[in-house]
Order: sequence, then structure tokens, then C-alpha cells
Amino acid sequence: LLAEGADIADLDKALVDFGFPVGPITLLDEVGIDVAAKVGKIMHEAFGERMAAPATTHQLVADGRLGRKAKKGFYTYNGKEKEVDPSVYALLPHGKERKHLDRQEMAERCVLQFVNEAIRTLGEGVLRSPRDGDIGAVFGLGFPPFFGGPFRYADSQGIGRLLERTEHYQ
Repeated sequence: LLAEGADIADLDKALVDFGFPVGPITLLDEVGIDVAAKVGKIMHEAFGERMAAPATTHQLVADGRLGRKAKKGFYTYNGKEKEVDPSVYALLPHGKERKHLDRQEMAERCVLQFVNEAIRTLGEGVLRSPRDGDIGAVFGLGFPPFFGGPFRYADSQGIGRLLERTEHYQ
């Protein structure tokens, strides 16, 4: 979404409004962009193209943007208010020219990827049951608890709707 021109704060707000405890870009800053780059390489090697890290991740690290620990990431950490560091956009596709993307669409696109990977882990035998996946996602990954987890969310949406929305974004 950032590569398509999404605004950092809008993307974070979209996922928080959906029910996640923090947005994905805030999470990157908290974990460390350098950590994400290292994990991204491992994920890509293990799972192929679907887990390829964005090319800009390495540019961010090369620019010293490691996140909160370096007081330099997607956000600023100098004052009381956390704000997007506007200079980070120079390192992202589309630069400072950000597109308005619908927050509900951004959330849906992220959540559908999350649900799709959860279903895939069940199919590959990584999970013993959908319930294990729901519990792990809620308590371990911050999936919004009021949805019950990715499998309950999928059930509530209906497989037909999930397939239709996923194919729409594909």
C-alpha cells in the first residue's frame, strides 16, 4: 500500500480503526525496520515471492531509519506527539505525492492477506485447528479479538465473499 502511494498515518489509522492495537507502520517502527529487513529476507527464502519484503526496506535501513530505537523511522520521536516524518516519503515510491486510498479498502486488503495466510497454514498442517489459529492470532499477533480471530472472521464473512474480495484485489 505504501508502494502504491498510501499515506503512512492513513494506513496505520485504517488498521487501528479495524481493531488492531497498532497500525502496521507503527509496528515496524516499534520492532525495528532493520529487524523487519532481516526477517523479510528469511521469510522470502522460506516462502517465496508472496513474502518478499518491499525493496524500500533496505533503503530505509541504509538511511539510518531503524525505528523508535534510533529515534528515526517512519515517525518522529523528538516531541510528545508522534508524527509522520515527512522526509521518509523521499525514500518511498511516489515520493511526497501520496494518493488518497479508502481506509476501509486498505484495512480489507491487509486483513484478507492475513486471513489467506492463516488458511494456508491450516492447509499445510502448521496449525492443528482453526481454533489454534484464532487463539494464536488474537493473543500473539494482535488480530482484533472481537472478530474472534482470522478463521472466525472468515466464517462470519463467508467463503464466497472472501474469495470474491480476494480476487477483486488480485
